[in-house]
Amino acid sequence: MSGISATEVMKLRNSTGLSLMECKKALVEAAGNAEKAEEILRKKLKGKMDARTDRPAGEGRIGIATNPDAGVAAIIEFRAETDFAAKSEKFIAGAKWAAELAMLEGHTGEVPELPGIKSVIDELRIATGENCSYARGRKVSGETGTTAFGQYVHHDGKIGVLVQAVGSINDETLRQVCMHVAAAVPRPAGITAKDIAPEVVEKERKFRVAQAMESGKPQEIAEKMVEGGMRKFFEEVALLEQPFVMDPTKKIKDIVGPKATIVSFFRWQVGEAS
Repeated sequence: MSGISATEVMKLRNSTGLSLMECKKALVEAAGNAEKAEEILRKKLKGKMDARTDRPAGEGRIGIATNPDAGVAAIIEFRAETDFAAKSEKFIAGAKWAAELAMLEGHTGEVPELPGIKSVIDELRIATGENCSYARGRKVSGETGTTAFGQYVHHDGKIGVLVQAVGSINDETLRQVCMHVAAAVPRPAGITAKDIAPEVVEKERKFRVAQAMESGKPQEIAEKMVEGGMRKFFEEVALLEQPFVMDPTKKIKDIVGPKATIVSFFRWQVGEAS
């Protein structure tokens, strides 16, 4: 082992996630100095990873962090090339840590690739040998003491939901709302009908009018017919009006109760357009 013990090699492997051979070579080059060897590996393999960033990243994980006491939360998306890398302990921990860092962003809203997040990505590239990347992030904030957050990340890490509420609502109820948002079909498009994007409403209206006219109805009659259908549409895609997936006899507004209000929600899925 050229004076380098197996224990030293294994220790470096555990801290970097790299192969035993790569770790041994680095330790030999660093004359047994573990800290210097790790720096050698990072410099050497970082270059290799940067040269491979054109490879598509189709897998990944959603990370969520909340701090109700400070009235802040964040949701982020990391991407990787393989499911194997995305499910590794380092990747899961990295996504969680990046969400924690995103909460520290100075303003609410979209979170850029902060220096700390970039460092996490660089480490994951080295550890996995894949083109890992930061896809997006968002910070949510509210008044301290009155804001509550619910979070849910599906077992495969590919779907994550963050819900923000104010008022009196417990953590388990918020978690159940998050699980509903993750599983509901159709996918909720707004908290209430008023929150659904105008372009989504107009697209649905035009589609329904066209369908009615194809059946032989004049446009004026078709448009009147569509109003009833649009009311049904709003009930289907407005979160508070949706039947609760765990108990369809109740709506989400019944689960939330009269003492709380949903302020915002985010349902992110790995690989979807942001």
